[in-house]
Amino acid sequence: MPLHPDIARVLAGLPAPPPGPLNPEAMRAGEESQVPPVADRLPLHSVEDLTAQTAVGQVPVRVYTPVDAEAYGLLVYFHGGAFFLGSLNTHDHVARSLAKETGLKVVSVGYRLAPEHAFPAGLADCYAVVRWAVENGERLAWDGATLAVAGDSSGGTFVAAVAGMAHDDGFDRITHQVMFYPSLDLDFDVDRYGSLRENAVGFGLETAGLKPFNAFYLDSGADPADPRVSPIKRADLTGLPPALIITGELDPLRDEGERYGQKLKDAGVDATVSRYAGAGHGFVQHFSWIPEYHRAYAETRDFLAR
Repeated sequence: MPLHPDIARVLAGLPAPPPGPLNPEAMRAGEESQVPPVADRLPLHSVEDLTAQTAVGQVPVRVYTPVDAEAYGLLVYFHGGAFFLGSLNTHDHVARSLAKETGLKVVSVGYRLAPEHAFPAGLADCYAVVRWAVENGERLAWDGATLAVAGDSSGGTFVAAVAGMAHDDGFDRITHQVMFYPSLDLDFDVDRYGSLRENAVGFGLETAGLKPFNAFYLDSGADPADPRVSPIKRADLTGLPPALIITGELDPLRDEGERYGQKLKDAGVDATVSRYAGAGHGFVQHFSWIPEYHRAYAETRDFLAR
């Protein structure tokens, strides 16, 4: 089906990007300027900024408690942004919605960004915070049962990589992994996936933009052949946690997400792949005010309750 009309209207009203190379500082400032004031955000029982003391150093986290309760399942959330954009603030609304809809306590990770921090700094932060959450389970009022990891776009890359790293380390506490339109193959060979050609232009994220947007990460030492960078290249997917992969019909990254889901199934992992019609990349972050796409949170809730 065509691009959802509400999304098409928003995209048509966006200004053309400035000429020249990407400027991380300016782009980050532009994103931060769009963050609504706290008073206008979805209310929860509490939202607290903390510093996680981890094996790789101090990592800022924001903890979202949906309701007053004695114990909670935990969801550790990794924001998207092509590894050089995004923050606790720009994705605050996503974390709030995840907490409200799932009923879990959400720990959002303010991981280090490229190019200032070379690979694997951001990934190491994400994995370290997952382990910190378990070590601080009493402080977080964790119920000792559900420990999910979730992320959108490049945050979804980190979800898949963290799940693999935890498995390899014998750390078996992760119960679920949720990936919203993940980037799972940073090779960007346009002949590898049909969606890179079919959805190349006109739906928000464009195939030609993938290389420059990810260059800050790749130039920092992230090798696309490394399964921590391109999780779809992981040789053995057996034993990984149950997975929910949500894709957009008109996203250039659609096929790699769906192929990864099939590879998980082939390896005996309980994996669900759910494609959202009329959606391009980033629809959970940018367009979850549209009822058809807000449903992604309900689908996540139902998956985590399994």
